[in-house]
Amino acid sequence: MLDRDQLETFAVVIEQQSFEKAATALSITRGAVSQRIKALEESLSTVLVLRDRPVSPTPAGEVLLRYVKALRIMEGSALQELAPQPKPHAPVPLSIAVNADSLATWFPEVLKELLLSQLVALEVIADDQDHTSQLLSRGEVIGCISTSAKAADGFMAECLGAMEYRCYATPEFAASAFPDGLNVPSVLAAPAVLFNRKDSLHDDFLKSRFGFSIDRYAKHFLPSPVALLEGVAMGAGYGLIPSTQAQPVVDSGRLVDLCPNHRVMVDLYWHHWELEPPLAHDVTALIVKVAQRELVSRAVEEPVLVVAGSDDSARGPRHASPAVASNKTKADCNTH
Repeated sequence: MLDRDQLETFAVVIEQQSFEKAATALSITRGAVSQRIKALEESLSTVLVLRDRPVSPTPAGEVLLRYVKALRIMEGSALQELAPQPKPHAPVPLSIAVNADSLATWFPEVLKELLLSQLVALEVIADDQDHTSQLLSRGEVIGCISTSAKAADGFMAECLGAMEYRCYATPEFAASAFPDGLNVPSVLAAPAVLFNRKDSLHDDFLKSRFGFSIDRYAKHFLPSPVALLEGVAMGAGYGLIPSTQAQPVVDSGRLVDLCPNHRVMVDLYWHHWELEPPLAHDVTALIVKVAQRELVSRAVEEPVLVVAGSDDSARGPRHASPAVASNKTKADCNTH
């Protein structure tokens, strides 16, 4: 039987990334923290913590942290069920990682139901997929949205659907920068609005349109979906925006679709623990339900640019490639 105080101390050390900060959070001495970690490592006959700055878990520590997080969730759920009514009970802390474009479009419907339930104390981390995957593997989040269909060992990847992006500009910008339509000379001269320097979605779009790579064009970088939309809507440039986010602005006449017959589809997957506590399973079910209602279902033969794979930007997709499903992917986005 593992010692609960030692387990909780270990988790706080990893969360705080410091023995000193963990001691402060737990209201014990730094020496007591070290003793608990040492005792836990000795009981398991393995090193759990890398004593670097910042502190980080070893591969064995990542496995144990997932266990502690699951234990916390199960304990919180049990207290909620067993506590006599109307005695108030504390919400169960849960952390998830979501890309910025999802947060700006369909994910608020998930947040509304989760937050109003008052069953969870929710932390949403908006970060690049490489980082969020690490958070998931370490057990710091119970799930993350990714463009990768392949799940790591111990995890599942469930298809959510596809986000549709279109290329927009103001009518005035379109008339000035693209009087003859979107062609190579005009693309080289007109500024594009991108999320950040790691965002290659625009490059992928241009390559799919012209058949070769174009990268030497003027760029504005606005690392927020709202700021990116506003930048395009004010006439600072043109750019790829989720169609659901842009539609109200299009309806108002402030934006036009530069390529009505050319769209980019980005497959999204929800990665989560293979063995989920009941509350985490309910969160997964809610995210899948809302996503499959709000996102686009694609037919396999649909002629669009499909973006999948790993991404380095909090926005989401980074490069175009076929989605490769693993045996731990519940449903392919091309078939649901």
